[in-house]
Amino acid sequence: MSRPVLDIGIGVRHGGREWTVAGVEGCMTGGARIWLAGKDGDGSLAVFGLTELLGDPGFAMAGGPRRLRVPQMGLLSTVSEAEQWRAFAIEQHVREVETGCPIPGGVGPGKLEFDPASTTLAQREQAKAGELAALGWKNVSRATVRRWRTRYHSDGVWGLVRKRRGSTRLERADDRVVEALCALLPHEALRSRSRGWKKRMRREVQWWLEDRHGEKVVEVPPPSTFNKLLDAVEVSLGLEGTVRQRRARAARPSPPFRPTLALRPGELVMLDSTPLDVLVVLDDGVVGRLELTTAVDVATRSMWGVLRPAGSKLTDVAVLLAQMMTPLVMRPGWSAALSMAASVVPHERLTGVDERLKDAAARPVIMPETVVVDQGKVFISAATRAACESLGISVQPVPPANGPAKGHVERPFGSVNSLFCQWLPGYTGSNVGERGSKVDQEQLWTVPELQALWDEFLVHWHHRPHAGLRHPLMPKRALTPNQMWAALLPVTGYVPVPLSTEDFVELLPVRWQAITDAGIRFGYRTYDDACLNGHRGQDSGVRAKRGLWEVHYNPYDPVRIWVRLPEGFREVGWIHATSVSLPFTHHVWEHICKVVERTGSREEHEAELALALDRFLRRAARKEKLSAVERRVVAKSRASGAVPVPAGEVNVLDVPAPSFGLAGVYAAPDVDDETVPDEDDNIFGLPDEPSLIVSNLNPEDDQWLP
Repeated sequence: MSRPVLDIGIGVRHGGREWTVAGVEGCMTGGARIWLAGKDGDGSLAVFGLTELLGDPGFAMAGGPRRLRVPQMGLLSTVSEAEQWRAFAIEQHVREVETGCPIPGGVGPGKLEFDPASTTLAQREQAKAGELAALGWKNVSRATVRRWRTRYHSDGVWGLVRKRRGSTRLERADDRVVEALCALLPHEALRSRSRGWKKRMRREVQWWLEDRHGEKVVEVPPPSTFNKLLDAVEVSLGLEGTVRQRRARAARPSPPFRPTLALRPGELVMLDSTPLDVLVVLDDGVVGRLELTTAVDVATRSMWGVLRPAGSKLTDVAVLLAQMMTPLVMRPGWSAALSMAASVVPHERLTGVDERLKDAAARPVIMPETVVVDQGKVFISAATRAACESLGISVQPVPPANGPAKGHVERPFGSVNSLFCQWLPGYTGSNVGERGSKVDQEQLWTVPELQALWDEFLVHWHHRPHAGLRHPLMPKRALTPNQMWAALLPVTGYVPVPLSTEDFVELLPVRWQAITDAGIRFGYRTYDDACLNGHRGQDSGVRAKRGLWEVHYNPYDPVRIWVRLPEGFREVGWIHATSVSLPFTHHVWEHICKVVERTGSREEHEAELALALDRFLRRAARKEKLSAVERRVVAKSRASGAVPVPAGEVNVLDVPAPSFGLAGVYAAPDVDDETVPDEDDNIFGLPDEPSLIVSNLNPEDDQWLP
């Protein structure tokens, strides 16, 4: 039997239609082209390249044999050799029924009972069934031969292998019941409902079926059968396990998953917050936990972090962004090996560009381009977007409850626990089941001590090899963040971006207020200054905010605000600032507003709040007896002022008040002002000589060092 030849006038099947070959055009450069004319009589004409036409799975010769398929040897290797030979034998019988020859392209006369020219397909199927029965094949009929042909056309040789597999529970169940479960289970996982009894789900399925199909039309299986079906559907949807696991699987995007690629420092930075699994002494013996807000650069795996009392504020995001763009100065007591001059970074060349790197620690300095955040209120607020846009940073929120979307910042939390937290007294473990019974009785550290060690740990982090950092020329060696930064610097370059005073103000929280004759009022406080003259009662010109004025404030230093006037930002002080002798934060002010009852006008009430605030701060400074609530408030307030802020063009060490480098920028403080504390005043009640936490491990035993 000769192979079919594609020639003019031959009928073919292509694209679900019948065609006739109208012409064959040969070309030495572009290959042969086939002209096809439709058989429908509509005059349609098409032209295809020969390779394109023959490569289409839907192409076949009309009336000729079907296209040959290569045996699926990978699947055939999973069955016995006897089953493989049986499948190949059936393949030859099927070919003989369809073409008259068991071997493609075979020569010589075939059997007359299988000649396509003199017999019908039904006669050949019946003849093949009789032949196999005579050879000893059992249970072979014409219907059996027809099924072989169908399976061979759909699945090739693998379709001719006998497969002994019973039906699964999902296949035996009513499709409408399975549909109800597939609709309800992901909805419960996304709502993060507590896992209840299975009988609750059985009742909800019954209600769902009654709403869709009517009452008593579809019956729910008995409880025992339904419970097994419920487990099978959960496994098929990937929703088995705990509620937390179900929520994570239901929220993750559909596969396939691809790694996040960043080719330059700052191209993609991820931010997130989590409670630190360490108990600390806040103040006056109050024990609590801090909140860690971190940023991770995807390209270099560099990490920055801010420790705060629970509840991130926009100011914390501002400090974090400032840390990324500002070098970290070496601290007294740190090893010289941690300096940038002793690292692989080209320190001398960088110092010629940016003098701030002269005494800097070995930590990358980058300018973020895109920050990826979750749905936290502080991260997706309009103030955060505005502050980032002012620095040319785009904000990219991820879907709710979708940790895998920012896995680069989620995973380091586990590393912080294993490399930092678990070695400290007061380690609480990652969950309640791992927590010791007397953790709060250990020799806990204070916030300044923990902050000092955390700053040093972050420098060690950039000397530690990371399995996810690889150089194309050294794929088998894991690099440190500093090494990756040094490798990318010749490609991306380095441009110093020192933050100016207005940059810091832009990063602070913003609100829109009116400028009245009394000044600017919000939060039971009134701010006024001579710079507001000429703008009182006036429209700001911002129609989207109904003419209100843009006001930036610092929650950790409420005694001043910054107003954007036509000539730029101007600092405006609180009118009762001279009545308060010590610095305070929003924690203390909110507590005072709750305990002081209003008895007079707004002005009288604000004056009473200022006097009550001053009395409270003096009591706390003299270590007088405070209630449990008051001790917690003071502890949070003092812990908020313990985080150092990197300096851009401003030396924050010269700022007398804990206002993140913003207090002394616009006007130098009056040294005779009673509101300015003396250098000898111990505002926070800390030791006169703060202890510096230095690791006592040998370099060989210190797992933080490379």
